[in-house]
Amino acid sequence: MQTPIYDFAKKYAESKTVRFHMPGHKGVRFHGLEEYDLTEIRGADYLFEAEGIIAESEAQTAKLFGAAKTLYSAEGSSLCIKTMLAIAEHCRPDRSRRMLVAAPRNVHKAFINACILLDIDVCWVYPKEESRSLCSGGVTPDDIREAITSADRTPDCVYITSPDYLGTMSDVKGISEVCHKSGIPLIVDNAHGAYLKFLHEDMHPMTLGADMCCDSAHKTLPCYTGAALLHISKSAPAAFSGCAKKLMSLFASTSPSYLIMESIDLCSAYLSGEYKAELEKTVLRTSLCKQRLEAMGWKFFGEELCKLTIAAGECGITGDELGDRLRSFGIEPEYTDPDYLVLMVTPFNPEADFLHLEDAMSHISPKQGAPIKFDTVPRAVVRLPIRQAAFADCEEVPVDKAKGRICGMTVTCCQPSVPIAVSGEEITADIIKLLKRYGIDTISVLIP
Repeated sequence: MQTPIYDFAKKYAESKTVRFHMPGHKGVRFHGLEEYDLTEIRGADYLFEAEGIIAESEAQTAKLFGAAKTLYSAEGSSLCIKTMLAIAEHCRPDRSRRMLVAAPRNVHKAFINACILLDIDVCWVYPKEESRSLCSGGVTPDDIREAITSADRTPDCVYITSPDYLGTMSDVKGISEVCHKSGIPLIVDNAHGAYLKFLHEDMHPMTLGADMCCDSAHKTLPCYTGAALLHISKSAPAAFSGCAKKLMSLFASTSPSYLIMESIDLCSAYLSGEYKAELEKTVLRTSLCKQRLEAMGWKFFGEELCKLTIAAGECGITGDELGDRLRSFGIEPEYTDPDYLVLMVTPFNPEADFLHLEDAMSHISPKQGAPIKFDTVPRAVVRLPIRQAAFADCEEVPVDKAKGRICGMTVTCCQPSVPIAVSGEEITADIIKLLKRYGIDTISVLIP
């Protein structure tokens, strides 16, 4: 597989051309990668009007993922999420009212930001199965079907997060069938699942029927932070691909990082080669690690094959405390909260990493804890549209004094920026309880 972006940058670096152009480092080593760091000089193409090396690289990656079109993002999946919703907004048949999206509550903050910027309404999907975390929301086809039929009007699209931050996988295939029977496009935040395409059983949303999805390539693939992919399905309306670049440019920097794009370019070549075999070994080693930790008494949550989510709360220790214990052994987890600890694995974790983790966990004795009982995500009491509330005059108040007030700027748990209270919603006693659970003491509310 060719690497046109990287090849151009390498050739340019070797040419010793005098750089009377941006960036300011002029290719002189300061951090270490400057000679490959370019801007839109002649021959380097232009990300949002790509006709040359970027277009060639994106086309190769689209073919690799089975997409009709793949767009590169140097600003993570956050940019892709805003773009996907903008595409759905631009291409919906009836634009006489604000766009309505059906979505489970465990969306990323970027989704809320897109709703603010695009003036979108949301009908929240509450799964029948009780959630075990604010971050986890594995919805079923039946949940989506009920949300579509019970909404005040037919949603313009459905949006889900799968895998979620704790490794829960939704039935994307089943959900896509429900959506398409209702004539509604399905958008999937697949930020944590770029690697799913290359498993022994292909589980990528493009394969399972999603109309659009985003992959945070930097999360699970060997790309620089900020690298992401926006895929548009071959079965999606042709208009989606036609307007995608134009709409992405509305939210993006006009100076995308060539280092990030080069890393995607090189990564795609790697994915077309030895990656699949290396991933299979990693899946097996992750499963063995899980078995060894379970034998020590540790309990797990989630189905994702390259994620170890330890249900610490069920083992007599909080996820935050377990994280601190692991740090004392020189191990940094992806995420901790009062209930869980998340460890992300890729083929770039050598055998030594697994052995070190297993040894460290053997020195931390699990105890008998109670089954994790999560305070159910409160049902939203919407008082104002999201955009109107987000831009209204607000004040910061202690959460104990917020009951009955209207949320100003959306409040999220960090990481992974999943909303607890969304702009325009009434702050209820249940929301206050949840805010305190995640250590949030103040909240933005509208000034009466």
